[in-house]
Amino acid sequence: MKKHSRCAAWLFAASFALASASLAAFAQTTAATAPTKDSSYIDPRGTAHVTRIVPIPKTVSPQAQQFLARPVSDAKPNGSLQQRRKGTDNWQARAGKEFEQVYPVNVSHSTIAGVPVLIVTPLRVPPEKLGRVLIDIHGGGFNSDSGSLTETVPIANLTQTKVIAVLYRLAPEHPFPAGLDDVIAVYKEELKTYKPKNMAIYGTSAGAILTGEMAVKLKHLGLPQPAALGIFSGMGDFDRSGDSQSMYALDGLSGHLKPPSGTHDPEYVGSTSPKDPVLSPVYADLAALPPTLFITSERDMLLSGTTILHRAFLNAGVDAHLIVFEGLPHAFWNDVNLPESREADQDMANFFDRYVGK
Repeated sequence: MKKHSRCAAWLFAASFALASASLAAFAQTTAATAPTKDSSYIDPRGTAHVTRIVPIPKTVSPQAQQFLARPVSDAKPNGSLQQRRKGTDNWQARAGKEFEQVYPVNVSHSTIAGVPVLIVTPLRVPPEKLGRVLIDIHGGGFNSDSGSLTETVPIANLTQTKVIAVLYRLAPEHPFPAGLDDVIAVYKEELKTYKPKNMAIYGTSAGAILTGEMAVKLKHLGLPQPAALGIFSGMGDFDRSGDSQSMYALDGLSGHLKPPSGTHDPEYVGSTSPKDPVLSPVYADLAALPPTLFITSERDMLLSGTTILHRAFLNAGVDAHLIVFEGLPHAFWNDVNLPESREADQDMANFFDRYVGK
């Protein structure tokens, strides 16, 4: 396992700014009510009641230290799904432009197999990479788009390869397997043009989960696997919650924490059994899946889910790689201003260049 020093940075800070105004309805921890000492008590059921005073780590970049120092309310947001989508769309558009300043590309809208997509292409594609394509499945909690640009722009630029971002149908209007079916449809259509050895599939958060689901579904359908997979801050088990989800919120140690209870994302799962092997790949036969890169971070709410799925891949004999960044929250690479984000994007690009087209 490769472990980097990194920081906290993400994310939805801009997209959730609109929700900040509605926090007053819920109690917020203040300096007067915040714990001032470390404590630990394990009750008879084994539940841990702990308090930890955690200083800003010096092992992360100055930019990350500055991000970690900003005050973030732990009150519960009260925005609607429509507000979330609008805020996330606005943030993604702004963040996409910031990424394009660092990683110049061309972006266009299109449709493949009846599914809306973004086509992100480098300004120059070397002749030896013209026959390659990468497919991105964006994050956003299955109900919004928080990555179709921030996940594709740097990878297209760094790999000098066309990237297709699938704008799949969202929950709760379209629960599993609607989004997965959309990605499968795009992949099948692209197989008419590209050889599987010249393709890769990857995603962040919800998109990382869908990437694992897609690999299992392709196996069930008897379709060829791509050359590589990228599962960046994801999981593969909707039936059980990992330890990290009880410790970390979206922004790591700051912000509102919503501990898991019952089935993960019931609006996405719908009527499907949480142990369905396509929905939850930890219950599937993972043998013969392509080389896969897993990336997570120390304060990622899906740290447990990512590492558990990585172990399942390893136990199935898959060539599975894991990178864990220190001190960072969920999907921190969506912040282009962090040196750690640029390194994570380079790690992703290097992995795809290593396996795609070989």
